[in-house]
Amino acid sequence: MSRRTPRPTPPKPAAKGQLHPRNRHQGRYDFPALIASSPELAAFVIINPYGKQSIDFANPAAVKVFNRALLKQHYGIAHWDIPADYLCPPIPGRADYLHYLADLLAAGNGGAIPRGPRVRALDIGVGANCIYPLLGQHEYGWRFLGADIAASAIASAQAIVQANRLGDAIELRQQGDAGHIFQGLLQAGERFDLSLCNPPFHASAAEAASGSKRKWRNLGKLDPKRKLPLLNFGGQAAELWCQGGEAAFVARLIGESAQHAEQVLWFSTLVSKAGNLPGVHAALQRAGALQVHTVEMAQGQKQSRFVAWTFLDPEQQRDWRNSRWQ
Repeated sequence: MSRRTPRPTPPKPAAKGQLHPRNRHQGRYDFPALIASSPELAAFVIINPYGKQSIDFANPAAVKVFNRALLKQHYGIAHWDIPADYLCPPIPGRADYLHYLADLLAAGNGGAIPRGPRVRALDIGVGANCIYPLLGQHEYGWRFLGADIAASAIASAQAIVQANRLGDAIELRQQGDAGHIFQGLLQAGERFDLSLCNPPFHASAAEAASGSKRKWRNLGKLDPKRKLPLLNFGGQAAELWCQGGEAAFVARLIGESAQHAEQVLWFSTLVSKAGNLPGVHAALQRAGALQVHTVEMAQGQKQSRFVAWTFLDPEQQRDWRNSRWQ
């Protein structure tokens, strides 16, 4: 990582295993409240082996209804649905990424999180679920451009946006060239205060299927009598895998970001595999990133992180903030 310029104070991770302090999903889920606002959830509530209310996370239908209830209760999203076999995202973890990105913007802004439509975010791989724009718009009032290579994902996300009358805050755009990320997507003169990405994790369809089987086995350990489905957790090919897996995708993301260095203040991406971090940092150094932050996140035993970088020096960042946020 380059150290050619002073760095603002990076976002501080929450206590080990805990969500970000602003995350709405601290502690156990309030199932009575969720059912009160979304009665359809009642049919999917079970008592887990610990005697607590839960849902069967091995049941895709249950997970979808559960997400719908969370979005309605906590984020005011009255209408949310996704096609069968698309990824159903874990909302607490997705919210954490956004909260830490907000902290990153605040670190260079006197500690104040910039809010409202003057802040524009770019979601690379918005998916059929449109989850990051929905959460970010509700929590901080940011405007979003959600991009995806799949027409079906864009159509699903557009239906969600229209059903919730969020068209003024969330724009969707298809990337017509699967060989590129930013090129051909961004228009001349467009500026984004941040970009975010949840890259494909696996390197092949077979690897993705193997990963799904491991998840099923882990869920089965909670209840040996449970009959687990043969299908995976959901997810289209572009969501689950790409040639070279996460490392190759992030390397391409970094390479293209350098070509659009003046259009985005802070680029970022999730990095699920900690072993990929050295390669990510080396790629950022080669690309000429001036500041790099790696932010650790956690939800219980699940560990994750994102890497954020900028090609703008402190004076350019200050000019950016003064021209866009003031």
